Amino acid sequence: MRYISTRGGAPELSFEEAMMTGLARDGGLYVPAEIPRLAPDEIAGFAGLSYEETAFRVMRPFIGDAFDDANFRDLIARAYASFGHDARAPLKQLDKTHFLLELFHGPTLAFKDFAMQLIGQMFEASLARSGRRVTIVGATSGDTGSAAIEAFAGRERVDVFIMYPDGRVSDVQRRQMTTPTAANVHALAVAGDFDDCQARLKEMFADGDFRDEVSLAAVNSINWARVLAQVVYYFTSAVALGAPHRPVSFCVPTGNFGDIFAGFVAKEMGLPIDRLVIATNHNDILDRTMRSGAYRKRGVTPSISPSMDIEVSSNFERALFWAHGKDGAAVAGLMKDLRETGGFAVSDNAMTDLAAHYDSGMADEAATSATIAATLKTRAELVCPHTAIGIHVGDAHAAKAPEVTMITLATAHPAKFPDAVEAATGIRPPLPPRMADLFERPERFEQVENDLATLEAVIRERRSV
Repeated sequence: MRYISTRGGAPELSFEEAMMTGLARDGGLYVPAEIPRLAPDEIAGFAGLSYEETAFRVMRPFIGDAFDDANFRDLIARAYASFGHDARAPLKQLDKTHFLLELFHGPTLAFKDFAMQLIGQMFEASLARSGRRVTIVGATSGDTGSAAIEAFAGRERVDVFIMYPDGRVSDVQRRQMTTPTAANVHALAVAGDFDDCQARLKEMFADGDFRDEVSLAAVNSINWARVLAQVVYYFTSAVALGAPHRPVSFCVPTGNFGDIFAGFVAKEMGLPIDRLVIATNHNDILDRTMRSGAYRKRGVTPSISPSMDIEVSSNFERALFWAHGKDGAAVAGLMKDLRETGGFAVSDNAMTDLAAHYDSGMADEAATSATIAATLKTRAELVCPHTAIGIHVGDAHAAKAPEVTMITLATAHPAKFPDAVEAATGIRPPLPPRMADLFERPERFEQVENDLATLEAVIRERRSV
């Protein structure tokens, strides 16, 4: 299995090389040169298997010789051992044909744990084998940061720096990043929004001297291994509801497009997915693009669903790469336009390809709060604002195709966003017992200006040598 850049100007890499490299040297994102396809009987054979065994069978074709079978199974087992539900990703029924896929039973209560816990295991194994040390820098809108810190805290060969937008994450999200005590993790509160943090991260990778000096690595969803680990729960949930003998659709609350692109990969592997529905908050650039064919920034407005307060959706580049027939030069041109003019037009042919797989919708603040309240009242489920956006959009699309089962991804535990949930329902969701003292723990973070040179200087100074 070889991996290529979405911009066509970087060398092909193995899975392990792509995982450790993160962002390609040409600024693109690594994707598999070909997506392996599973036969219907192989998919049907997932029924009744553990989450871990399904994960092994789904991911094994992508990893080449990075890990042997026994080692890879062991890494998967260790990755999910700390999850709080034996099913790992259980399904809840909302109504006759609409189901909720709970992805918040990991150690930091968000779907990011599915990928980050596994990446932590794979990084450690790879670094131990090579004797290398790396500096992981991540940008987060709230959940990636805490998941990365949880996965890498205390690991010997890794320093972790997480940039988050100062004042634009929930108090729980912030404290999950700022209260860990491991000396190798560092929370950086950046003056700006998530797009600023993500832009600085990409600039660090473009700075070849800095990248090589600190052995820079990334665990954002720009890292292919993040996307790959998320493919698994599309298979487990669909098979539990009758796939491959019946099609299903998925509604995915998303800002950076990585989670829903994982669904596209599952579809390309042979999972009978009817529609992949993009659900956005009022920062609705993805919904606008699907409706208009124009991807254009107009500013980010803070919301009660802060993990989706994003305008530069990095993984949309992967979708564009497939929509343009894997033409890296075409994608590089679009990304140049985005960087220089704040947007680009998607060609008619590419929009036709995107529309063959994706639908979209949005929920504003009022609709989000109303859905949190209604879901508790009529469906007995207390949900976070991001999940509520998915339910709102998922209900609307399910009504158009009632013969197809809809699965909405519940991306975070409601306790991560207690203010929004309490305002909508009058109920303040408690943290799990293992986090009950989160607001009593001392915080440790550094406020940093939104400036590349300043951020690089902080990382140089704080990392272990």
